[in-house]
Amino acid sequence: MLLMEKFNIILGMMILFIGVLIGVAFLTLLERKVLGYIQIRKGPNKMGFMGILQPFSDGIKLFSKEQVYLNFSNYLYYYYSPVMGFFLSLVIWTLIPYYFNLISYNLGILFFFSCTSVGVYILLMAGWSSNSNYSMLGGLRAVAQTISYEVSLALILGSSLILIMDFNLMKLSEMQDNSWFLFLMMPLSMCMFSSMLAETNRTPFDFAEGESELVSGFNIEYSSGGFALIFLAEYSSILFMSMMFVLLYMGGYSLDLFFYLKMSFISFMFIWVRGTLPRYRYDKLMYLCWKVYLPISLNMLMLYLGMKMFII
Repeated sequence: MLLMEKFNIILGMMILFIGVLIGVAFLTLLERKVLGYIQIRKGPNKMGFMGILQPFSDGIKLFSKEQVYLNFSNYLYYYYSPVMGFFLSLVIWTLIPYYFNLISYNLGILFFFSCTSVGVYILLMAGWSSNSNYSMLGGLRAVAQTISYEVSLALILGSSLILIMDFNLMKLSEMQDNSWFLFLMMPLSMCMFSSMLAETNRTPFDFAEGESELVSGFNIEYSSGGFALIFLAEYSSILFMSMMFVLLYMGGYSLDLFFYLKMSFISFMFIWVRGTLPRYRYDKLMYLCWKVYLPISLNMLMLYLGMKMFII
């Protein structure tokens, strides 16, 4: 590979990461505005025009706060787990199937599974290394929840893989030229959406950060930059999951504004769910995964496998 090509790839990745971070900043603003109007209040409206500079002032405030040094923590793990989580949430964005410049994955879905599986270790490290009972409980909850929902997530994704017979995400847009998979796989797409909510620790499945029981869950001992990086990683994951949903069920990747509007709509759905649904009970969450989503996803997998064999 020519040096110029390598330079172009690195430059393209940097532009992508900067774009993701700006997207995350304005997603937080959108969330606060939408939640404000759901609760019949304004939301942030002082900084700049209609509060448009609020995310940047929040970022400056968070990074300029005092960093807490814990005496009884496993300090290296405590310090580096938010950094690793943030790095992982950005690296996974290289999966976006651009037609040019970036890395092209023939086994993109496998890379997605690898990255989401590693995310569990970061949550566990962040919870355990703080050496606090609350953060440890939050970390354990997060691990049990994430591992459980990864099983159904893998099986749901398996159905899409059977339909396209490839691991490359580019194939999804080719196969959805005539009809979106959303209509072909309606119950599965809804299961996928709620599994994504559970995977990103969002309401109504935010047990890792259950404020009412755990003060603030696995991130309780983090302040300043560490907390900001955990926050950025979570919102980056929301945006990425929104993109994955659009790729899988809403027409795949296309180089137009409509793709990004669909992605914004799914991100808005994440916020809308947070504004309207109360938190689930923990045993109900596990019940939902193992006794509802797992049988549905297995049955649908067998159905699409049969359909594919019949068509071939």
